[in-house]
Amino acid sequence: MPEKPLKILAYTRRKDEAVFFEKFSRQYGVDVTEREEIPTEQTAALAEGCPALSIITTPMNARVLTALYDRGVRFISTRSIGYDHIDVKTAKELGIRIGNVSYAPDAVSNYAVMFILMAIRNIKNIARLALAQDYSIQSGFVQGRILQNLTVGIAGTGRIGRRVIDHLSGFGCEILAYDKYEDEYLRRRVNYVSWDEMCARCDVISLHMPAARDNIHIVNAASLARMKDGVVIINTARGALIDTAAFMDAVESGKVGAAALDVVEEEGCLYYNNLRGRVLPNRDIAILKSYPNVILTPHTAFYTDQSISDMVENSIKSCLAFLRGEENPWEIV
Repeated sequence: MPEKPLKILAYTRRKDEAVFFEKFSRQYGVDVTEREEIPTEQTAALAEGCPALSIITTPMNARVLTALYDRGVRFISTRSIGYDHIDVKTAKELGIRIGNVSYAPDAVSNYAVMFILMAIRNIKNIARLALAQDYSIQSGFVQGRILQNLTVGIAGTGRIGRRVIDHLSGFGCEILAYDKYEDEYLRRRVNYVSWDEMCARCDVISLHMPAARDNIHIVNAASLARMKDGVVIINTARGALIDTAAFMDAVESGKVGAAALDVVEEEGCLYYNNLRGRVLPNRDIAILKSYPNVILTPHTAFYTDQSISDMVENSIKSCLAFLRGEENPWEIV
C-alpha cells in the first residue's frame, strides 16, 4: 500500500501565504491542513492527529501549549525568525520542540538601509510638508545629511547585519560593528567595537539583534546618555531592544535626532490588524507616531514575496524533518 502523506496543521494561514502552501505541500508531498484561526485553548482541537504545527507570531502561552500538547502536538514551527512570542520554558517542560525559520536577509537589510537614508534626509517632514503644499526649504525641517559624512554602527552581525554592512560599504561611510560573537570574515572589513564605544562614536546605530535576555532594553537611559547628541536610531529587529520610555525622553530632549522603527514594544495588540478609526490600545505608539522625526512602520521590513515563500517552505521542511526524525537546522528547543 502507498504510504500515507505526513500531516501538518498550519494555523493563522494568511491569504498571501495560500499560493505558497499549495506549491510546497505539493512539492514535498505533505498533507497541510490550512486554517485561518489562531492557536488558542479553544482551537487546539483542530490539531488532533497533527503532531507538527506551523504557526505565525501569535502568543503561545503555557495554557495554549498545554492544550496543544494534550492533543498530541510535539513540534511547533513558527513562520518567523523571532520566537519570543512562544513560552519556550513551558514548551521544554512539556516536551514540545520548537523551530523557527530563516529567509533571505535582503528584505530586512534593504529596508534598514532605506530607513537610514529616510531618517538622515528628514523624509517624514518633507513628505508631510509636501502634502500640505509647503515647498519652502528655509523652514529648517527638510535639510538632511549625507551618509558619507557619518559613522554608522551595526549592532548585531548575523545574516541580516552582515548584509546591511555589504549594502553600506558602497556609500563610503565609516562602519563600526558590535556583536558578542565576532565574525572572522567581517573583522577584515570593519572594526568591531564594544557597545559602549559604538554608543559614543556613531552618528547612526542600526539594531540587528535577537531579543535575547541580555539584549532586552540595550538602548536605555544609560546607553542613550552615552550617545552623540542628535543620534539616529534604526530598529528593524525587535521592539524589546529599546526601552520605549527612555527613548521617548531622548527624542523629546533632542538627544535622539531621528529614528526609524519597524518594531516597537507591545506591538502585538496592534500590528497586522485593521484598527482604522479606533483609539490605539498602546499609548506609547500613539505618541511615537506624533513625533515629526520618528518614522514608524508596522513590522513590515520582512514583507516581500521572497520572504513569504521562504517562510512557508522552511516551516514545512522543518515540520517534515521532525516527523521523519531527521536533522533539523531550524530547531531551537
